[in-house]
Amino acid sequence: MSTEQSCYRGFQGGSWQEVMEVRDFILSNVNPYTGDASFLAGPTERTRSLWEKCRILLTEEARRGGVYTIDARQITGITAFKPGYIDRKLEIITGLQTDEPLKRAVNPFGGIRMAVKACRQYGVELDPGIVEVFTKYRTTHNEGVFRAYTDEILRLRHHGIITGLPDAYG
Repeated sequence: MSTEQSCYRGFQGGSWQEVMEVRDFILSNVNPYTGDASFLAGPTERTRSLWEKCRILLTEEARRGGVYTIDARQITGITAFKPGYIDRKLEIITGLQTDEPLKRAVNPFGGIRMAVKACRQYGVELDPGIVEVFTKYRTTHNEGVFRAYTDEILRLRHHGIITGLPDAYG
């Protein structure tokens, strides 16, 4: 069996081997599980301990009106925050999106007005430097979409004749 063919080992053949045919691959190779959950193990003490910490944080987040905290000085990105943990010594799978549990990151790339409004809704002001960059120097997705619209499309959108355009970002 060649190296190319060995990657197919264990799969039922089909047209998906010759052309991009996801539907054929799924129909040929997916076997739904119809049993019950009796094979699953219950939570470990470590999992219960982590979940209790999360429950406490989630309760506090609800008490605060739905958002635990917002970092309004940092723009989100894959390297924007240092690693964050719930409890590092208990965690096996790690990877919070920010450096603290339940900290919300600001993503102004969709539209700066929406980011400003979202922060204000929770009593937080977005950093003026971020606002300046995204109003003077950076084109957001929303601005780019509107620049692509003709005057006719803008009028039709304004009157509600055309809806569902990819510009609902504030």
